Amino acid sequence: MALIDLHNLSVDFRTENGTLHAVNDISFELEAGKTIGIVGESGSGKSVTSLALMGLLPAGISKIVSGSAMFTCKDGQIINLFTLQEKQYQKIRGNEIAMIFQEPMTSLNPVYKCGRQVAEAIKLHQKLRGKELKAQVLQWFEEVFLPDPEKAYQSFPHELSGGQRQRVMIAMAMSCKPALLIADEPTTALDVSVQKNILELMKQLQQKFNMSIIFISHDLGVIAEIADRVLVVYKGNVVEQGLVRDIFKNPQHPYTKGLLACRPKLDVRYKRLPTVESYLKGNADDFNQIITQEERNKSLETIINNPPVLEVDGLKTYFKLNKGVFSFTKKQFKAVDDVSFKVYPGETLGLVGESGCGKTSLGRTVLRLIEPTEGKIVFFGNEITKYSQAKLRKSRKDIQIIFQDPYSSLNPRLTVGKAITEAMQIHHVGKNATERKQLCYNLLNEVNLDESYYKRYPHELSGGQRQRICIARALALKPKFIICDESVSALDVSIQAQVLNLLNKLKKEYHFSVIFISHDMSVVKYMSDRLMVMKDGKIAEYGDPDEICNTPQTEYTRQLIDSIPKGL
Repeated sequence: MALIDLHNLSVDFRTENGTLHAVNDISFELEAGKTIGIVGESGSGKSVTSLALMGLLPAGISKIVSGSAMFTCKDGQIINLFTLQEKQYQKIRGNEIAMIFQEPMTSLNPVYKCGRQVAEAIKLHQKLRGKELKAQVLQWFEEVFLPDPEKAYQSFPHELSGGQRQRVMIAMAMSCKPALLIADEPTTALDVSVQKNILELMKQLQQKFNMSIIFISHDLGVIAEIADRVLVVYKGNVVEQGLVRDIFKNPQHPYTKGLLACRPKLDVRYKRLPTVESYLKGNADDFNQIITQEERNKSLETIINNPPVLEVDGLKTYFKLNKGVFSFTKKQFKAVDDVSFKVYPGETLGLVGESGCGKTSLGRTVLRLIEPTEGKIVFFGNEITKYSQAKLRKSRKDIQIIFQDPYSSLNPRLTVGKAITEAMQIHHVGKNATERKQLCYNLLNEVNLDESYYKRYPHELSGGQRQRICIARALALKPKFIICDESVSALDVSIQAQVLNLLNKLKKEYHFSVIFISHDMSVVKYMSDRLMVMKDGKIAEYGDPDEICNTPQTEYTRQLIDSIPKGL
């Protein structure tokens, strides 16, 4: 008998433009101890389905139009989740059905310590108090392999890494041993190595407690690592479902084929990545042009025969470690430790490594957003480490950065047009407001957005659209050099492919050089002419991307490659 039987779920939302059919007749069954994956792009209805099961759909604007969700409780009682009142749901949530949300930093309360937050979840459904309650929390922290349970108990969310915060969320969800765990994009934006650890942890807990899992993701490769069955959802409809191995080996729907094809591969490099849109339109063959090793060697030879755009020599960025307000120490954290490299005109230099390895610190030090402790940064023959702040501000026109999270890097109170033209005005690009507006329209067209986006605000856009705006803003000053800092890590794999294709296209048109930073080896390899692997503030490997991926010289690099979800 199925633990949960979802039948013909349809959900509508009331919007300013009328009714939005978010979910249309989704059905599936899930047995005890099994995992079902729900995969699709943002807006496909994955999260809406999970929120409906949890009774967390926003009141007033959403409506379950049809469907039933028959759930078997721990005591054997079978209930329809969609008929429960809020007080009844409160007894179910956490105790019978638990949920892990996508972003642990926003799911955890920033003003409470992690131990207290997990204890609160346990107190709601169990009679534990005091020392017994704390002991239970510490036991769950051990279950999820937090390195120092006592320290995690006393830590605020911001004091933990992304992987550690996600483990706290898993401990909270598991604390009452639910029969069903809903994991909504639990590994998105995490390092591939941390992602692998989280997936292994969930599988271990599932086997130990005979728990069922609904695992939601935009990445079929991740789904293949954990799920038994999979539902492929597109625009609120199930387009394909079945056993994971069957879907991978013989996908039937163009949308599924596109999801499988659009992730960069280690063994082949296309001139343009296939996209979901190309499969839906039936022109996927246009993306099958492969770059040969001979072509790559010739291109790299041409690139490095020119004088470098950027020379970094012996760069060090150290941070002082303070134990408290009145306690100081001479110890230093070596975020960047004696790093040297060159970037040539038109080159994309890849920089890959786990969180905390120093990638972002290196990128920001090159831009002097962080001041270097020691070393030289020479840009077009000028040592910018000696620039005054006034002179440095003028040079910003030529050196730009695209950040990881486009939502937090755009001012929510500025329209898209204002965000892009503001930089033009500061650096005197365009004779007047009218000319700058036309330049902005041209940039929007360059990133495949129409002129209507000029008056929109960031909250009105999808993640992929916001990242396109950030790219347009970076290009507004026609820079010679751009740093892409994890600029696609939080995007759907399908949107990621579009953005990577766009960056390559614009690089050729605008002739700028790039440092491309990511934790994902497959993405960095696809984008890079040369590749640096970073660990503990130092460069562990440096050279040709294909050689590094085919014959890695360090165990660290091998782990990064092995952590990439490979499917079946």
